[in-house]
Amino acid sequence: MSQWYVYIMTNKPNGVIYIGITDNIEERVKEHKLKIRPTSFTAKYNCNKLVYFEDFDDGKLANIRERQFKKWKRDWKIELIKEMNPSWMDLSMNWNLDYNKNRNEK
Repeated sequence: MSQWYVYIMTNKPNGVIYIGITDNIEERVKEHKLKIRPTSFTAKYNCNKLVYFEDFDDGKLANIRERQFKKWKRDWKIELIKEMNPSWMDLSMNWNLDYNKNRNEK
């Protein structure tokens, strides 16, 4: 049984907000930081800071939550981030991400 995550990336406090879903948060955050998809929204707006996430045991529930977030007003999203992470610090900052390896490499 895998763990699922709904997460929010940004470029700076109160900046551009990106909401995503993944079953591997460390790899997905690394992909955003390395701009693996150079034409993507997060690469274009330099959304490389993880400021919020929720975890789920059920991918269907995570998918529902992601769609719910995307419908919210911007102010609601900002309040959600501030409740968990008032300083908008990059929550992945102390993760030991290996930036030399990508799961897509063989």
